[in-house]
Amino acid sequence: MNGTCCLIKGNVISQVMPPLLGLAFVLGALGNGLALCGFCFHMKSWKPSTIYLFNLAVADFLLMVCLPFRTDYYWKNRKWVFEDVPCRVVLFMLATNRAGSIVFLTVVAVDRYFKVVRPHHTLNTISNRTAACIACALWATVIVGTLYLLTENHLCVQGSTVSCESFIMESANGWHDIMFQLEFFLPLGIICFCSFNIIGSLRQRRQLTRQTRMKKATRFIIVVAAVFVICYLPSVSARLYFLWTVSSSACDGSVHVALHVTLSFTYMNSMLDPLVYYFSSPSFPKVYTKFKIWGLRPKRPRESKTQNPEGIPTSKTCSKSCMGTENCSRSHTDVQWDLQTL
Repeated sequence: MNGTCCLIKGNVISQVMPPLLGLAFVLGALGNGLALCGFCFHMKSWKPSTIYLFNLAVADFLLMVCLPFRTDYYWKNRKWVFEDVPCRVVLFMLATNRAGSIVFLTVVAVDRYFKVVRPHHTLNTISNRTAACIACALWATVIVGTLYLLTENHLCVQGSTVSCESFIMESANGWHDIMFQLEFFLPLGIICFCSFNIIGSLRQRRQLTRQTRMKKATRFIIVVAAVFVICYLPSVSARLYFLWTVSSSACDGSVHVALHVTLSFTYMNSMLDPLVYYFSSPSFPKVYTKFKIWGLRPKRPRESKTQNPEGIPTSKTCSKSCMGTENCSRSHTDVQWDLQTL
C-alpha cells in the first residue's frame, strides 16, 4: 500500500462523478465508434492529417475501456475492488489517453498551421508512411512518459476502504505532477501559436476569407483550441491550486471534490473530439450522414413521382407543359441525380 490517505467525509464525489463518467462513456463510445467506422470503412483516401486524426480516435478508445472501471470505483464511494495490477493498468491507460489526446490534438494543429500559413513547406509533402512513422514515434514517447504508473503501487488505505488514485493528496507527486503540468502548458503554447497565425494569415488574405474552404480552416482550428482548453485547463488549474496551498488543503474535502470533478473534464475529451473530426475535412460530414436514422433520410425519387394519363412516371417538379418532351426527361434525370447525391 502507498500508506494512509485522507479520509474525506461525505459522498459528493460519488454522486457527481458516476453520471459525468457515464455520459462521457455513452457519447464518447458513440462518437468515436462512428469515427473509427468512418476511418476504417468509408475513408477513400488517406493523408497525413487523416493518420493523425485516426490516432487521436485510438487514444480516445483507450479511455472508453477504462471508464466503466472508474465509474464503478466512484459509484462505490472510491472503493477499489480489483486489486493492485488492474489499478496500475487503468491509471496507466488513463494517463496514456490524456497524453495521447493532447499530443495528437497538438500535431493536428501544427499540421493545419503548415497547410495554411506555410503551404510551400516540405512538411506538407511528406508521405503517409512518414506520417505513420511520426505517429509511432509519438506513441512511443507517450508510453515512455507514462510508464512509471505501471511500476508504482497506487493503492492506499482510506479508513477501512482501499482506494486507487494516481494523485496522493497529502503532498506533491514529483514526476507525475511535472508531467501533468508539462503535458498541458507546452502544447497550449503550440496550439495558441498555430491558432493565432492561422487566423491572422487568413485575415490578411481578404480576397480569400469569403471562400468556404478558408472559413472551414478557421472553424477547425478554433474547435481544436476550444476542445483542448475546455478539457484540460480545469484539472490543471485545480492541481496548481493544490500545489500552491498544499500545507492547508492537503485533506480539504472541497479541494478533493474540485480535483476529481475537473478530472472528469479530461475524460470529456473523448466526447468532444468527434467535433474535431467533423470539421477536419469534407469527408466526415458525409460519413456521419451515412449513419443517419432511416426515417430522417430524404424520400427516394420513386416516392415523389406521379403518373401521367398514359401511365408514364413523371416528376412532380416537371411542369405539365413539358411532359413528354426532352426537357421534361432531362429534368426528371436531374432530380434523380440531386436526390441520390444528398
